[in-house]
This record gives sequence, structure tokens and C-alpha cells, in this order.
Amino acid sequence: MSKSLPLRISPFFIARIKQNHKLLSSSFSSSSSALHESSSESFESPSLDAVHMTDSCIKRMKELQSSDNKMLRLSVETGGCSGFQYVFDLDDKTNPDDRAFVREGVKLVVDDISYDFVKGATVDYVEELIRSAFVVTTNPSAVGGCSCKSSFMVKL
Repeated sequence: MSKSLPLRISPFFIARIKQNHKLLSSSFSSSSSALHESSSESFESPSLDAVHMTDSCIKRMKELQSSDNKMLRLSVETGGCSGFQYVFDLDDKTNPDDRAFVREGVKLVVDDISYDFVKGATVDYVEELIRSAFVVTTNPSAVGGCSCKSSFMVKL
């Protein structure tokens, strides 16, 4: 009798998770030696390496900031259907390893490890029939992803 589907595909997923973990670990060691800006006064530069925010993202963050003075945190974790996934949170503090991008008084922070995966990316806020969410619309470091735009595959 043949094995059930979960038993047949679990070795594939385990190998993929280990591979992604190694990529994140190697990214951390190379980024920790690189010079980074962690100042809370950092402004979004016009360079290709900056993480950009659309007008829709700015508008929604200003609405959210009316009650609290929060900033948008973007991070990358292993997982999702394509290997890596974007995680958005509202945060009220920065960490020493954060890079800050500010536009029109709205602050987006990205930790150093995640930054290597989202350099040059654009963050948008979309409202659809089934959900409203912050999404990464373009990411030069990604080669593909799923249709929900919450996970991606990284260029090697």
C-alpha cells in the first residue's frame, strides 16, 4: 500500500526549511559585518537599496497613527508556500539593528537580516474583497512567489 501524501512530501518540506534556514543564517553573518544605519533619524534615500512606500501605504499608516504613534515593521521569515514570507507588524520601538525609512512622517523599519531580502522593494496597502493588508508589490530580490503576495522565492 502506498504512503499517505503527508508522509511522502514531508521530507521535501523539511529539506526546504533547512535550506531556507541556512540562507537566513548566512545572510545574518554577512550583514552583521556590514556597516548599517540604525539611527532613528534615517530618511528614505532615493537609492535603489531603499525600501519604498506607496501613497496608499502612507495614507493607511497615517490613519493608524491617528490613535497611536506606531511605525510599520517589515520582516522576513522562513515559511509560506514559496520558501520565505513577509511579516508586517505595528511597532512602537526600534531595535539597534533596524534600518528606518521615513516618508511624510511615516516610518517603516526593517531589521538587518530581513533588509537583505527586501532591498529596493515597494510596500503598498491594498484593499480587496477578501482582505485589506500591507503587501510587498515589487521586490528585486524575489524571483517568484504565490498569488497571495505574502511569500516569495529568493534569487540565489
